[in-house]
Amino acid sequence: MARKVVVNECGGSEQLKLSEFAPQSPGSGEVLIKHEAIGLNYIDVYFRTGLYPAPQLPFTLGFEGSGVIEAVGEGVSDFAVGDEIAYAGGPLGAYATHRVIPADRIVKKPANISFETAAAMMLKGMTAQYLLRQTYNVKPGDHILFHAAAGGVGLIACQWAKHLGATVIGTVGSEEKAELARAHGCDHPILYRHEDVAARVREITDGKGVPVVYDSIGKDTLDVSLDSLALRGLMVSFGNASGPITDFNLGVLSQKGSLYITRPTLFSYIPDRASLDRCSSELFDVVANGHVNIEINQRFDLDDVVAAHDALEGRQTTGSTILLP
Repeated sequence: MARKVVVNECGGSEQLKLSEFAPQSPGSGEVLIKHEAIGLNYIDVYFRTGLYPAPQLPFTLGFEGSGVIEAVGEGVSDFAVGDEIAYAGGPLGAYATHRVIPADRIVKKPANISFETAAAMMLKGMTAQYLLRQTYNVKPGDHILFHAAAGGVGLIACQWAKHLGATVIGTVGSEEKAELARAHGCDHPILYRHEDVAARVREITDGKGVPVVYDSIGKDTLDVSLDSLALRGLMVSFGNASGPITDFNLGVLSQKGSLYITRPTLFSYIPDRASLDRCSSELFDVVANGHVNIEINQRFDLDDVVAAHDALEGRQTTGSTILLP
């Protein structure tokens, strides 16, 4: 019998309940996937708690996975039974042994990338791609600041930015995480609990600040992010780990140097097949060529999903975390 994780009511990790179900047949334009691995991401916490509203209750979490196609629906011509695939992005439903998903949301997994690696890299890696290559196009010689440099997106982004020729400054919470970030391309790890982040950024950049800050923390790092930017710099706020930014005064942007701020999501960067293929192809290339190494530092059985969420929220994880069905 197939199994999935169901959220009947938004709240803490105790709301994650395993249940058995019979997978439905794929409809027109859909495929049925048997998962081999499932990605765990902080956006899953946002939906579980209700910070991001799900389409309805109950629902199954998860935006990322890899597996094998077991059935195809009418009109699907680009995929066949037995194809090895990976995906990231909507709709919800990855926390399951099987799922039906629109065929235009999946891509074929390269043979030289394992199922576990694919599940660990798709959402975080395509997030890094749009952040570094589209939201702000990182160039050789740039200095950038990346918060949570030892996290899932952070380790990928540090390596990728270093490959692009940037000097990478990153915030971390411990000496252990500083060493991990440094080993993955972060030139200047900053221990945010003990150092003045904005002052260190100014010191590293000879007082200029950085042209871009990538911030997935949210309200706790808003001020330090803005204070680290150069004139007309860009703050990219792509997460809310410490809570959402509310009641923001736009006048602050003019006071601090005619700054810009954006709140992007991956889903806006891969709205169609062409953009999804471009984004995923560049990710597959940098991983296959060894420029970016995907660190899977935590593996949990699907049965242990509560422990997985507790570890993620408790900032006890580094790199990528996957669920194994």
